[in-house]
Amino acid sequence: MTQRKLPRVAVIGAGPSGITTAKRLQDHGIPFDCFEASDEVGGNWYFKNPNGMSACYQSLHIDTSKFRLAFEDYAVPAEWPDFPHHSQLFQYFKDYVDHFGFRDRILFNTRVTGAERHSDGRWLVTADDGRTRDYDALIVCNGHHWDPRTPDYPGEFDGVLMHSHAYNDPFDPVDMRGKRVVVVGMGNSGLDIASELSQRFVASKLTVSARRGVWVLPKYVHGKVGDKQRVPAWIPRRISMKLKQRFVRKFRGEMPFYGLPAPDHQPFEAHPSASEEFLHRAGCGDIAFKPAITALEGSRVRFADGSAEEVDVVVCATGYHISFPFFDDPNLVPDSRNRFPLFKQMMKPGIDNLFFLGLAQPLPTLVNFAEQQSKLVAAYLTGDYLPPTEDEMNTVIRQAEQRRSGRYYDSPRHTIQIEFEAYVRDMKREMARGAKRAAAAGHALPVPARTLEHV
Repeated sequence: MTQRKLPRVAVIGAGPSGITTAKRLQDHGIPFDCFEASDEVGGNWYFKNPNGMSACYQSLHIDTSKFRLAFEDYAVPAEWPDFPHHSQLFQYFKDYVDHFGFRDRILFNTRVTGAERHSDGRWLVTADDGRTRDYDALIVCNGHHWDPRTPDYPGEFDGVLMHSHAYNDPFDPVDMRGKRVVVVGMGNSGLDIASELSQRFVASKLTVSARRGVWVLPKYVHGKVGDKQRVPAWIPRRISMKLKQRFVRKFRGEMPFYGLPAPDHQPFEAHPSASEEFLHRAGCGDIAFKPAITALEGSRVRFADGSAEEVDVVVCATGYHISFPFFDDPNLVPDSRNRFPLFKQMMKPGIDNLFFLGLAQPLPTLVNFAEQQSKLVAAYLTGDYLPPTEDEMNTVIRQAEQRRSGRYYDSPRHTIQIEFEAYVRDMKREMARGAKRAAAAGHALPVPARTLEHV
C-alpha cells in the first residue's frame, strides 16, 4: 500500500508549545519546519533571551510543581526541587529537543515577519532571512507573555515607569536599593517581584497597587505540594468549586488578616496567584497597599483613594497583549480586550489549516498544555480526526465563552482562562467524536499536501 503524502507544516516558535508540537509532528511523519527568532529553544524560560521576548527574571521559579509540568514521555529529573528554577526548565527543554532528535528541523535566528494565506489555501511564510516559503498548514506557537500591556496613566512621571517584562533583578535594569517602589498588579509576577523588592535592604518603601484584592493561594498544603491534590472528576463541577473555595478560606483565612485588601470575588474566580513569601512580607509590614493609580504627578503618584505618594519607580506587572505581528489579516488577531474565540482554544472556524497552540492560561500549568492540543492537530493532519461543521464549531465556542464569563470576572487575562484537567477530558471526548467523523469520511486528508520540501 502506497503511503500517503502528508501536508507540510510551519510551526512558529520553539518555546515549550512549539517544541512539543514539533515532536508530535515528527512522531506522525508530518514534514515541518519550526521557526525560532532566538538562537535556542525555551522561549519565555530562556533568561535574557536575545529575541527580547522572555519575561523571566533572575529569581523566577515556576508556580507549577514538577509533578504537573512534565511532558508525558520525558520525565523531569528526580532531583529537581518541587518548584524548579527557570534555568532548570530551560535545560529541560533543550534536553527534550536533543533527546527526540529534531533540532535540525528548527530554523534558529529566523524570525517570521509575515504569514499570508494564499487564495488556494497555502500559507506563504516570510522570514527575516529574506526567504518566503510555502506550507500546507500553519501552527502558531509564539506565546502570549512577550508583548507587555502597560497602563496609559494620565500625567507625567519624573521617575522610572517600567513593565515587569523588563525586570531582571533588584539592580537590573534599575538599581532599586533605597528607592520608593510601587508594583502594580497582584498576579504571580507582581507577587514575586514585590516580595523580592520589599526586603528592607532593597527598596526603602514597597507599595503594591491593585484595582482589586486577590486570593493568594498556598503552594504547600499540610506539608505537601498543593497542585498534586485533586478533586475527583466524578464530583460535579459546582460542588467541586465550593469545596475548593471553602478549603482556601479555612486554610489561608481571609486576606485582610494579612493586611491585604479584601477580594471582590471568591477563590478560583480569577486566575490563581500563589505565593508562600508574599503573605509573610505583608504580615510583617514590609508591603504597603494602595488602590489603582489614577494619575502621575511629577515625582508623585496619585491613587484612587485620593492619596498621593512620592515614588521613584513604578513596576507594572499588568499582563500582556495577545499578539501575532506576522498577520496582516484583522480576522486573525484578537481585539483590544484579548478576545479571540477559537474552537477548543485552537481552531478558527472557516480556516481549515491554521492552529493556535498554547494560547491559554490554564490551571495549573501551561508547559504541557500544547502537548495535549498537538494530539488533535496530528490526528487531523493525518486524516484520523475531523472537526464538526463550522456552525457547530461556532456553537461550541459560544458555549465555552458563556461558561468562562460565568466563572471568572471580566478581565483581558480571563479571555483565555482554562481548567487543564477539564479541558483534557473534553479533548478526549472530542477526539473520539472526530475519529468517527473521519472514519465516515474515509479518513480523507482535510488538508492536502501540495507544497514541496524546502532546501
